Amino acid sequence: MEPMSGAEVVFRRARVDADGPLVDLAIRDGKFFSVGPNGEKAPEPAPGSEMVDLDGRVVLPGFVESHIHLDKAFLEERRPNLTGSLQDAIAITLDLKASVTKEDIRARSERALRLLLRHGTTRIRAQVEVDPIVGLKGMEATLELKEACRDQVGIQIVVFPQEGIEQQPGTEALMREAMRMGGDLVGGVPYNDHDAERHLDIVFDMAVEFGCGVDLHLDFSDDPEDRCIESVARRTVAAGLQGRVAVGHLTSLGSMDDEVASRIIGQIVEAGITVIPLPATDLFLNGHGERPARHRGLTRVRELLTAGVNVAVASNNIRNAFTPSGNGDLLEIGLLLAHAAHMSGAAERGVIPELFTHHAARALGVEDAYGIAPGKPADFVVLEEKNWDGIIIDQPEKRFVVKNGRVLAENVSETRWHV
Repeated sequence: MEPMSGAEVVFRRARVDADGPLVDLAIRDGKFFSVGPNGEKAPEPAPGSEMVDLDGRVVLPGFVESHIHLDKAFLEERRPNLTGSLQDAIAITLDLKASVTKEDIRARSERALRLLLRHGTTRIRAQVEVDPIVGLKGMEATLELKEACRDQVGIQIVVFPQEGIEQQPGTEALMREAMRMGGDLVGGVPYNDHDAERHLDIVFDMAVEFGCGVDLHLDFSDDPEDRCIESVARRTVAAGLQGRVAVGHLTSLGSMDDEVASRIIGQIVEAGITVIPLPATDLFLNGHGERPARHRGLTRVRELLTAGVNVAVASNNIRNAFTPSGNGDLLEIGLLLAHAAHMSGAAERGVIPELFTHHAARALGVEDAYGIAPGKPADFVVLEEKNWDGIIIDQPEKRFVVKNGRVLAENVSETRWHV
């Protein structure tokens, strides 16, 4: 192949890994076509293009929000969860859902999406609720948003039955209609239905019917006897869906004894299931009780990673009854996970960015079109940080957010001392 020339833009002196040399990132037609050490001859910029000197700043691939509920964002402004229980979170959201409109869902989703983009997220997997109460309003609003924002963010849609399937008659038919409208994956929440196994029957049958993956809210409790993950692992292998199933929460795994947890982690590895801890939600809703809980309601992140499980991390919610906080910032979520999982020390905190970049991209099945390498889409985040070890603990500003070679956001933080 003849060497390409005429870069549209070259970002010079970028730090793309912890130990390697600074590199120059040359971009053309929205893709990387040269990623080479600074000092070697970089492609000449085309007339009218530009050079940006990053001066050794850290560059990460565009952040991937692998589990987010855009349609429920900011509902805490209408009614907060004062008890912090999962049961109240479900009840409050169910009550509020009856009065939402498609326009309301679209407006709150856009507000959340703007926060995500501002903080470096360029791909998301959105959980969209479908049931007889809200109907298909959420699907309609999210599909509109997906099309309107396709040049800024890639959106996958999970058709999600928050209120259960058989518990809300008519939900299964609406889920099928939502999949025909453009749903990408079948979602499920077996702990919020009459019969968890029957719920999973419907979800996996539908996934096979539509030839898609599965994304579940699963085993969301402090009870070590909640082991629906074992059924999910068996079903994943039986359906040939290895690598195409993700489970969020899985907090009961953290309450199990070591021997049982180790056995179940082996099943997760065999089934190729991605596990997505959602620390802002998991820590808010779990660990309550009359006596201090032994565990704070987080899955076994370190053990899962050590076993080779694909572990991602995500926000889940932004300011509603399930999660009262959130700025759409995966660096913030990563720091929370690092502290809660005892991974904030120097030996392990460097792993955390992988959980909302490459691991999350694998969860979405987009790893072949992801990363900082020639031929990949030029989606990346320039951090106001020159030390790789400081990515999580310094919580640096996102200096540039770039999608397909175009700068979407430029953020500047400035302190003026008056002393």
